[in-house]
Amino acid sequence: WVSLSERCYLMPSLRSYLFKFLLRRMNIFPSQSIDLLKTREKYDKRIPFLKKHKKVKVEIINANGVSCEWLIPDNAEQDRVILYIHGGAWFMGSPAGHRSMVSRLAYLSKSLALSVDYRLAPEHPYPAGLDDCITTYKWLINQGFDPEKIVIAGDSAGGNITLTMVIRLRDEGEPLPRGAVAISPATDLTGELARKEGSSYQTRRKKDVFFSKIPAVTNSNSIIDAYSTDNDPRTPYLSPLQANLEGLPKLLMHVGDEEVLLDDTLEFAKKARSAGVDVTSVVWPHMFHVFHLWAPFLPEANRALVEISNFVQKILN
Repeated sequence: WVSLSERCYLMPSLRSYLFKFLLRRMNIFPSQSIDLLKTREKYDKRIPFLKKHKKVKVEIINANGVSCEWLIPDNAEQDRVILYIHGGAWFMGSPAGHRSMVSRLAYLSKSLALSVDYRLAPEHPYPAGLDDCITTYKWLINQGFDPEKIVIAGDSAGGNITLTMVIRLRDEGEPLPRGAVAISPATDLTGELARKEGSSYQTRRKKDVFFSKIPAVTNSNSIIDAYSTDNDPRTPYLSPLQANLEGLPKLLMHVGDEEVLLDDTLEFAKKARSAGVDVTSVVWPHMFHVFHLWAPFLPEANRALVEISNFVQKILN
């Protein structure tokens, strides 16, 4: 994996300490057993105050039955698309809540972005959300967009869906996107990584501003259970770490060094690289889960979005 000295800034910004303090105070995930609907309602009321990039316009559309929003920068090349899958633990989050970050990523990448408002658990468990994202990707192609000009990107649960999408598209013989970007993805829903001695689920738990109150090793997790229901968590469309990773497109993976999901990225990147996939994995020192959301006020978030946009432009060019 890519060394810290090559790709990252070793000294955290002063603002990063403030964001970590505030996020810890929000206490979104107080335990592994939470009321998902009440947590969603609480989270939705705290949709980030950040505004979209002023040079990006928003257009709500229907993509073959799936609600989405176009983010259209005034500098975009009209044949290039970032298909964005928002995070939120499969049961919360929305394109509106990610609009600030995705609009900035689109502008920096000089690309259109299509953000998917996929169905959420527990009302719509797996595979509903994944199906919606697959439907949206196929809709893009039917609209005349070349897969070679599409990058799929997502964070957290959306990072999980991003990876399971490219695996499923490959398995179904569909044309693959040019590349994919996974920000702090959950790649193992089996609990095997969490139970592994010395894993990041144990070594980073107290530092993690979101998941510090969730036990390092547990046999039940209401969030994962609500999404996977009675499906085998070892299926590659739930746990991409369990998949055969041969033949996947170019990948960029970002993860913070202070989050329990660190090993989800490192182990997936290691396995993908062994399977011959062109993958770049970047660990951001002192950073928390999906810190990218806090651009433009967090310096590390701004740098991370520039790096992702450089990846997008390089492979689409």
